[in-house]
Amino acid sequence: MNWDAADFDWNQARAFLATAEEGSLSAAARALNVTQPTLSRQVSALEEKLGVTLFERGTRVMTLTVAGLELQHHVRAMHDAAMRVSLSASGQSQTIAGTVRIASTHNMACYHLPKVLAKIRRTAPDIQVEVTTANELTDLIQREADISIRYARPTQPELIAKLIRTTTATLMASKAYLDRVGRPKTLDDLNKLDFLGFLNAETLMPALNGHGLKLTTANFPVVSDSGPVSLELARRGLGVGLLMPDDAAYFPEIEQVWPAFPPMEIPIWLVTHRELHTSNRIRLVFDLIAEGLS
Repeated sequence: MNWDAADFDWNQARAFLATAEEGSLSAAARALNVTQPTLSRQVSALEEKLGVTLFERGTRVMTLTVAGLELQHHVRAMHDAAMRVSLSASGQSQTIAGTVRIASTHNMACYHLPKVLAKIRRTAPDIQVEVTTANELTDLIQREADISIRYARPTQPELIAKLIRTTTATLMASKAYLDRVGRPKTLDDLNKLDFLGFLNAETLMPALNGHGLKLTTANFPVVSDSGPVSLELARRGLGVGLLMPDDAAYFPEIEQVWPAFPPMEIPIWLVTHRELHTSNRIRLVFDLIAEGLS
């Protein structure tokens, strides 16, 4: 094997790939948590080492040259291989200590995870837990998290998932709001109410209209991308929300709007990477979350 042909610095290759993927030096520097001048020097050093120009430098963006486009493919493969090495090494860790990253929705993190985290702390005090919240799926393969709590089953073969349980979501609002507008007795009554949108009106409207409603964007005067905010808006009498009774149970001022409206089933999946599932600390946290949320 010719070792001399592969003696360039991996940090330089990593800086090049981040710049190519992020589109600018400033964005890549933020992604790698380094200064922009440091990143720029690493990219320039790689160009000098390889004897090619990898980027056409603009005022705001970095455009890949033909040589850069070809190199990007190979460096991305190197990055993916490095991620697999990291996953394999993490999976072989048999100590009950270290960091475990959990990705969850806002509501799950606010209302249901704390009791589980308390048990994790009692059971394994040397484990440090990092909780990140987002509505979109977190990429476990890229190690943005070690464990993810999702409402959809993953399809990637590298991931393993356990169905913890199935919960529901239904129409709920504050007693004060329903006292003010009147409790609906028919679908036509429901169509006259204000609804709380999630992300935008179009996110919930098709699902609700599929159950017989005839809502328009005018029915969604307030929208939010946060579950806790949606709950608070419902509590404050801003309208009807499609909420999980598991979450609303913490707030006695919220009640079901129309019992005849069929609840929507929502599965709760616990997901991790196949190789990480062999790590004692991640397996322990995985099992404690499954037990605590089931």
